[in-house]
Amino acid sequence: MKKFFVNVFSSMLGFSLAIGIFLTLGIIIMAGTIASSSTQPSLEDKSVLHIQLNGLITEQAQEDPLSEITGDRFSSIAVNQTLEAIRKAKNIKEIKGIFLEGGQLVSDPASLQEIRKALVDFKKSGKFIFCYADNYTQSAYYLCSVADKIALNPRGTIDWHGLAAQPVFFKDLLAKVGIKMQVFKVGTFKSAVEPFTNTEMSEANRLQVTAYLNSIWTNYVKDVAASRHVSTDSLQHMADRYTALQEPDVPVKANMIDTLVFIDEAKNILKKYAKVEKDEKISLISTADLCLLDDPKAHKSKNKIAVYYAAGDIVDEAVSGFSTQSQIVGDKVVKDLQMLQDDNDIKAVVLRINSGGGSAYASEQMWHAITQLDKKKPVIISMGGMAASGGYYMSCAGRYIVAEPTTLTGSIGIFGMFPDASELKQQKLGLKYDVVKTNAMSDFFNQSRPFNTSESALLQSYIERGYNLFLKRVADGRKKTATQIDAIAQGRVWTGEQALKIGLVDKLGTLDDAIAIAASKAGIAKDYESKEYPEAEPWYINILNTKKNNYFESQMRETLGEYYEAFKTIQSIRSSHPIQARIPYNPNIQ
Repeated sequence: MKKFFVNVFSSMLGFSLAIGIFLTLGIIIMAGTIASSSTQPSLEDKSVLHIQLNGLITEQAQEDPLSEITGDRFSSIAVNQTLEAIRKAKNIKEIKGIFLEGGQLVSDPASLQEIRKALVDFKKSGKFIFCYADNYTQSAYYLCSVADKIALNPRGTIDWHGLAAQPVFFKDLLAKVGIKMQVFKVGTFKSAVEPFTNTEMSEANRLQVTAYLNSIWTNYVKDVAASRHVSTDSLQHMADRYTALQEPDVPVKANMIDTLVFIDEAKNILKKYAKVEKDEKISLISTADLCLLDDPKAHKSKNKIAVYYAAGDIVDEAVSGFSTQSQIVGDKVVKDLQMLQDDNDIKAVVLRINSGGGSAYASEQMWHAITQLDKKKPVIISMGGMAASGGYYMSCAGRYIVAEPTTLTGSIGIFGMFPDASELKQQKLGLKYDVVKTNAMSDFFNQSRPFNTSESALLQSYIERGYNLFLKRVADGRKKTATQIDAIAQGRVWTGEQALKIGLVDKLGTLDDAIAIAASKAGIAKDYESKEYPEAEPWYINILNTKKNNYFESQMRETLGEYYEAFKTIQSIRSSHPIQARIPYNPNIQ
């Protein structure tokens, strides 16, 4: 027995020592990672900003010091960090140019357009932009088309094919398991429900999708044609040929690409641009590292313009399993805006919105918070990739709205969607139900049966009241009548370019334009600096709260590929408020 206890004690001691060593090593690695990420990097003369165009473009950079240790492979590019790095590269004399390295880039059109405009502005400094890729996606090429020289691997491809929208329809899938969606909506173009009620696009939806796709593609072609000094007809012809399946010299002859070289030859070209000797090592600095350096032309001021980022689905409470970066949690945003309202150093607020909508209830609460904030200090709206439906509900409370030409906006409409699982439960599973109730509608939301006529009429009336309230909010914000707004509402989606013409936005421009307008309206145009909100959480909180979700999301995205968005849609519906102000769940623009 004594030997037994000795063995148990030895095992426990050994286990404890192993845990202690592991934790110590973990702390050392973590501390080293954090220290290296927070210390200003050294910057050599003739340095080049290296922007890797690979992964998903997001609005805000998120501190994640353990990403390299855990080996997350699905990278992301933050718009705010990229814009800051490009701006600093323009102003820091040691930075001689930018090296864009093409990869598998995933982005909404408006975010691409914003970064591209920053690159165009960078070239005004006289510094160079050089680009190389083994293969160019269409999104990566759109950005790279601003470069002074574009290089492609001799056996590489350039994917230039135009735009297509391919929504996924779930009706037949749900029918197989015995579920039918009961839908109540207002708006001819309110097509968010179609994936659950149809097997193909309605004519109204096809009309609006055709209109906004053509608008976005026209902007793409026009921008590339101007940078590459080619005709729009030539670019349209190349898209029709599907360049990814053509010989690499075809885009060269069309002046879409300048040269075909291998990576070692591309590095030699880069050295020539940077005026670095061929046998010397070129100094490349990442966007994250460059953002740690001070901007020599930055203006310090006690007058602050708050830039508040609101990106993702609008929800009443955070949905588990997905990064909080992809959610706008209503009550959190309300609290944050109240904090900005009470901060006397903040003279104006730019609300950066990138959302296709979500909960109508949360949208209304945030609308109210924005109106209250605007009574005290100017609130300017900057639209990112999408500011539609619930995203536009928030936007209409602002004093002034700025959008990119390719922003998807509008979609002023509302719907309710409730599953009828009676077939699944009663026929497929063999469950039987009975009920005793005190009033006619005591069992209203019972999923074991469909709604009756009275219940359906009541729900439709409720949805219509929500739509009329939405119209009133927009009409009040845009200084129009509800009738005028209804004519351009009905759930229809518009691009920023189209929305400007019909009065849903005030100006086409960038986030920087919105900040400048905010400063002007606050009367501090010559003395201000901007500060981003919500402020980044400490690394340890970030790890505890989001690491699991981020890992789950990245792995699901990698595993499911093109089916990820459909999975995410189903996941979000399960925990969403039944009354929604939302753009079509996933436009699936390719």
